[in-house]
Amino acid sequence: MKTQDKEEKALNYAAIDIGSNAVRLLIKRVEREGEQLCSFKELLLRVPLRLGFDVFSKGEISEKKEKNMVRLMKSYSNLMKIYDVQDYRACATSAMRDARNGKDIIKRIEKKTGIRIEIIDGQEEAGIIYNNHLEYMEDRKGNYIYVDVGGGSTEINFLSKGELMCSRSYNIGTVRILNNAVKDTEWDRLRLDMEELSRSYPQINIIGSGGNINKLYRLIEKKDKKQKRMSVASLHHLHDALKALSVEERMEQYSLKPDRADVIVPAGDIFLTIADILHSTYIYVPIIGLSDGIIDCLYRKNNPLETTD
Repeated sequence: MKTQDKEEKALNYAAIDIGSNAVRLLIKRVEREGEQLCSFKELLLRVPLRLGFDVFSKGEISEKKEKNMVRLMKSYSNLMKIYDVQDYRACATSAMRDARNGKDIIKRIEKKTGIRIEIIDGQEEAGIIYNNHLEYMEDRKGNYIYVDVGGGSTEINFLSKGELMCSRSYNIGTVRILNNAVKDTEWDRLRLDMEELSRSYPQINIIGSGGNINKLYRLIEKKDKKQKRMSVASLHHLHDALKALSVEERMEQYSLKPDRADVIVPAGDIFLTIADILHSTYIYVPIIGLSDGIIDCLYRKNNPLETTD
């Protein structure tokens, strides 16, 4: 009887993250054990649709990739039914924001699959990521910058003494860089903002988010596994080694998939640009991202009495 009661209290939530490089489905089982909220990953799928390669070169999503999106959303819809998902949210980020036909495509997808997709702006994306990271922080007294690098944009949130000081979104992403679609003015804006933070706040370390920093963390041999961090110096060393290789050589020497081997170097460029300006010593990598943040938001929405103090 107790096991049955526990199963009834545990609910599955799903997040669909439609990024510029890949489309992810995350399903988590969330339950409360006494005062503690626990979540367990039930399913994580990542399909490299690479929407940004269409959008950042042609300005719109091709008919072929639209058809693949429809097929994928049908599959995700069926998986959510199989896992008895209580609630879900599907969020599209930079590529869909920029695509001329993005809004028309999401209307057709909803009609054909029943999946309702929201195109969220950079500020909301940054906020979802920040709220999720906040739950994982142990030291709330220092200066931290949360950096989430995606295919189309980079979201940052700066926290000092436990207080959110600013959120920014930049149209600088790995797929944009590969397509030579990042404006010089956007790089200038990023650098000026980071220089201002560096002057105003000492000892800013980075908390990294996104598939590329997760992979870079796994590839680095010398790291602090207990605190889930790597030194900026060690990332520089690995990044230089990766940059010297062709995409094919990266795949072979580091066992990288094709859709990771090309974007991992521009991701390193972005993280290291920020780290060097801020004179950061460490990058913390808690292996969480937008999908985790979406599920946390869903839980709070469905359980408002449990999440307000």
